[in-house]
Formats: sequence, structure tokens, C-alpha cells
Amino acid sequence: MKDQAYQLRLKMLQSTNSPAKSIAVVSGKGGVGKSNFSTNLSILIGKENAKVLLFDLDIGMGNIHILLGSHAEYSIMDYLESPDINIDEIIAKDVHGISYISGGNGLQDIIDWQQEKIERFLTAMDYLMMEYDYIVFDMGAGATQQTLEFLMIMDKILVVTTPEPTSLTDAYSMIKYIHKRNENKNFFLVCNRAESKKEGMETINRLRTTTIKFLNKDIASLGFLPEDPTVKKSVSQQCPFVIGYPKSPVSLSLQSIAEKLITGKMKGSEKNEKEPFIKQLRNLFFGR
Repeated sequence: MKDQAYQLRLKMLQSTNSPAKSIAVVSGKGGVGKSNFSTNLSILIGKENAKVLLFDLDIGMGNIHILLGSHAEYSIMDYLESPDINIDEIIAKDVHGISYISGGNGLQDIIDWQQEKIERFLTAMDYLMMEYDYIVFDMGAGATQQTLEFLMIMDKILVVTTPEPTSLTDAYSMIKYIHKRNENKNFFLVCNRAESKKEGMETINRLRTTTIKFLNKDIASLGFLPEDPTVKKSVSQQCPFVIGYPKSPVSLSLQSIAEKLITGKMKGSEKNEKEPFIKQLRNLFFGR
């Protein structure tokens, strides 16, 4: 009965809703504040009367639930491995106005899954894409074969870096790997933890100059987030900074970034002329 009810609800959703916009948040290395960015960005998008799902795919380092001050009973891996668990049971709902799904161990082998697990994942994603307006995927740091395959189907890829030279180098490497797979793929750059506006803009311009020179590819800038002590406080308090400190410099800067994403008012925005997300996801597994 649970499966029948789910299938009926899915058909009803598909008849009235448009598919969610997919946003992947990536970084070349860990420790740049990617998950904190993903979490707070999702909340701000949710405040614009949008239904948002935050999907934690940072395998082994997933900490979305900690940043949200929440606990999820099940992960996506629990759903994939247990036919008795329904997709609705793994979604933690109405947490600061958004929903989220924990990743769990094993998603790093996504490309090598067996047929049964693939079908359950596709069914889940089909449902989620019709249930939400936006799905924000917090991806693991660095580039793996599985990460690159998954990123190719995203509507938008946000690359988070910091002014540190190692962070910039790794962010460029991530962009280069993706660019080699698809030269038409656009990126949207965010500089986190900038000590000043000057440092933030210089960091973004440095990376853009590098990609133009070596890849003949310009990347769009979403802006920068300043170094702000309220971020550390919010992590300790397990409360997102846009909730605990909505008027802080970092919250106001992120609000500007969220508005650019929602309105599409930034250079390099992609036109939605590609195949639907679910069709591309199915090709990811069966199109090779």
C-alpha cells in the first residue's frame, strides 16, 4: 500500500509541477566553508517562497545536520539498501524552512551500483525533482570520476574557494576537470572568507584570468563572503548564521548571492535548453 500511495502521489506531482532547479556546490579542497555556504544559501532561497531540498553528498565528511542543529533518522543509503524505507522517511522536513537528506556511506560508488539500487535512486530523484523547486547538492571536495559524472547533469555548478593560494589552485583544477568533460558548462564562482572587498574581488579576478588564459573560458562571479566571527559562533551554536545573525556582514553578502541565483541576473547564466535532469541521470547509468 505504501508503494501504491507513493506512485499515485508522484503522478499527481508530475501533472502539476515543474522539475526542480538543480544546484551543485563544489570546492577543490576541504575546509573552505562549502557546506556552511550550501546550508545557509538553501535557507535564504527557501525564504523566497521556494520549496528547497538540501542534499548532503559530501561522503565521509557530511555535516549538514550539525550545521542545522538537526538529526536525520535515515540517510539516502538507508533508503537504497532497505526496500521497507520510503523516500519520505529519509527527508528531514521544515528545518529552518527547508528539507534535507543525509548522504551516508557508499554514495562514492554511485556509478558501480547494481540495477536494483540504481532504480530506487532514480525513482527517488524523479519524486524529489517534482516535489521541490530547488535541490541544492552539497558535493564532496575534490574531483572524482563519480563526482564529475554527476556534476555534468546539474543546472548550475557553484565553485567555492578562499583567497588561499592552495584553495585557488584546487578550485582551478576542479574547473579544468569539468571543462574537459563539457566545454559549454558554465561555472559560478564564490570567494569565501575574504578579509576585505579588495581581497575578495582580487581572488575572483585571479581565477577568472587563469581560466581565460589556459582554458579560454570565462567564469561568472556571484560575489564574495567576508571573514566574519559570527560564522564560527553559529557553527558552535549549531544554528545557521542567516538565522542567528541575519544582519551580519556575511548574511547580507550571502543574501545578495542568493538573489542573483534566483533571478538569474548574473553574467554567464545558462539557458535551460538541455535535456531534463532525470533523463540525463538515467543516461548517466544506462547511456554508456
